[in-house]
Amino acid sequence: MARILIVDDDRSIRRTLEKFLGSEGYEVTTAQDAPGAIEASAGGFDLMLLDLGLPGGSGFDVLAALQDREDKPTVVVVTARDDMQSTVKAIQLGAYEYLVKPVDIDRLRDVVRTALDSREVRSELVELGVSGAAAGEILGKSTQIRDVWKQIGAVSTTRAPVLIRGESGTGKELVAKAIHMASAAREQPFIALNCTALAPGVLESELFGHVKGAFTGAVADRPGRFELAGKGTLFLDEIAEIPLELQAKLLRVLQERTFERVGDAKQMQHEARIIAATHRDLTQMVKQGTFREDLYYRLRVVEITLPPLRERASDIPILVEGLLAKINRDLAKDIRFVTPAALAKLSSYAWPGNVRELENTLTRATVLAKSDVLDETSLALGVDTAATPATADAAVTSDGELPTLREIERRHIGRVLAHTEWNKRRTCAILDISRPTLDRKIEEYGLRKEEPPA
Repeated sequence: MARILIVDDDRSIRRTLEKFLGSEGYEVTTAQDAPGAIEASAGGFDLMLLDLGLPGGSGFDVLAALQDREDKPTVVVVTARDDMQSTVKAIQLGAYEYLVKPVDIDRLRDVVRTALDSREVRSELVELGVSGAAAGEILGKSTQIRDVWKQIGAVSTTRAPVLIRGESGTGKELVAKAIHMASAAREQPFIALNCTALAPGVLESELFGHVKGAFTGAVADRPGRFELAGKGTLFLDEIAEIPLELQAKLLRVLQERTFERVGDAKQMQHEARIIAATHRDLTQMVKQGTFREDLYYRLRVVEITLPPLRERASDIPILVEGLLAKINRDLAKDIRFVTPAALAKLSSYAWPGNVRELENTLTRATVLAKSDVLDETSLALGVDTAATPATADAAVTSDGELPTLREIERRHIGRVLAHTEWNKRRTCAILDISRPTLDRKIEEYGLRKEEPPA
């Protein structure tokens, strides 16, 4: 019979959980404060349900006290604190799961069973002699974004390479910064490089640096991003855009942990943690021979996939509130209200540009606002001034089938090009992409000025 310790300062919650878990066949004990939890946890419990807000300390104190114990219980945090910082910190301190009150009873039952099953498997592995392998705010409350918080908490305790995947505008750099700020290297540099913004020759110099005279225009020694990152974090955004020749050099650096400035034979140590990001399908690129398979596996030791905003529409009200607070600070404005109609309009839009497009939309509306209220008339979504429902780009094709995401992207880029009369600078600004990326998309989709897509 598994033994469970319930730690909560609310007597009614303790009694409810005790009764429920007792009926499930578990042996249940309770504690009401942090010192009591720490003392009781030495009694050989398999699982602890832990609140964070406790008398005599906090749930974080309890987690910290359990860190070095060999026979510590598996801890499931059950709390009213529903924020990124608490989630990340709890996972860093070893929490198995993080549940927010009020907890669905079926969800609790499943988590308890899974946690106990995992503990049983782990104990069996130990008996067999097999050991396991040793910022900015990311807004939202959806299951998808909470999972991202947990992954940040988990990966920030190591220096393993991380590959962040997600559509443009989903917040890949924000996640990279959050991992850095939650890590032990938070005081070290965070250096970012967008690999789409530079020509191949310039990109190599930006990565590794160069010495005076290495090429025309190299009038002085210059450190590269690897050198500037030191023992901190190097974030390589849009890693898929690196040409094959440079991919081979990058792989060698990651394998050997050394690099050379362009034009110099002196070996320099590479000590930074690498976080890479892309919106492209690297698996498909590997199959096509446009991305090295060995580099792909070297980069994706840990992979975090960010959901597009259309798949977590429930987060839009929270994002609107948080983004407007930031925009107010940046622009010295005081937008305090959003009408229900405006919020409904924002929530029904497909957001092909994801959170970045939402922020740009709110920024534009704030600049043009004539009062402290944003209403639906101040919101210009997409190319047109009217909102595009989430289903608009999903209109059925002539054969009655829904279009693919690739087809939706092709249509949207074509419409923006037509709207700007093929002014590529304005098109890049609206789509929030670089000129090389736009040129590649035009070629990839076979877009022509005289033939905008339907």
